[in-house]
Amino acid sequence: MLTMGVDIGSTTSKAVILEDGTEMIAKYIVPVGTGTRGPAEVYQGVLDQAGITRTEIARVVATGYGRLNFKMADRELSEVSCHGRGSHFLLPNVRTVIDIGGQDAKAFLIDSHGGLKDFMMNDKCAAGTGRFMEAMARVLDVDIEAMGDLSLESKKPVAISSTCAVFAESEVISRLSGGEEIADIIAGIHNSIAKKVSGLAIRVGVIPEVAMSGGVAKNKGIVKAMEQELKCSIEVPKDCQMAGAIGAALFAWQDLERKSKSI
Repeated sequence: MLTMGVDIGSTTSKAVILEDGTEMIAKYIVPVGTGTRGPAEVYQGVLDQAGITRTEIARVVATGYGRLNFKMADRELSEVSCHGRGSHFLLPNVRTVIDIGGQDAKAFLIDSHGGLKDFMMNDKCAAGTGRFMEAMARVLDVDIEAMGDLSLESKKPVAISSTCAVFAESEVISRLSGGEEIADIIAGIHNSIAKKVSGLAIRVGVIPEVAMSGGVAKNKGIVKAMEQELKCSIEVPKDCQMAGAIGAALFAWQDLERKSKSI
């Protein structure tokens, strides 16, 4: 039995297909999110990758920022629940998950089955989000995917004191004009983000093991900065960016199991 999970974020669209709720047979990602061609493209792309048609998918669950506008889904679920379930699928021993999304940042606790216990979210300020990192990459004229490795070259991270994304951008421009090294500025940006996001994790309560999900988790500099702030190691699963879509596909499988038991 095949189920699909589709995670429609503000900057990317992800989809996975699971077989019997245990094996991921296809995954696909499109680097554009809600309100664009992304959702339709990722939906067809994952079907093509698996070599199947929509009629072979028993159930589709959508999650993420744009989930309510995805008409191909049988139902929609919050990204917090789906990231928790997907993170448990990837790392069964994880109890605290941190997700830095394009529009928000979240920290949440899950139980031994991947069920959501508690969470904290910041969706009121761009600072501490993927959008903020994209803006900083443009100001610095560097590839956002290179920021992680560049920050690890820093010998003396600069302090980014502004708590507002707009003022922080002005501060970074000032640092550039002052001749600061790019690596040191990027490390300072990562430290600034880590301070904001770690505050969410501390408020919700950090229980080992700790993991990061989402695309920002691929940034080694952010992970290092988060580890320093939380004073613990952080696991990053190989398919960290697919955690939400995996969780959605798992919930779709759970729906089918409940239906079969009720018959």
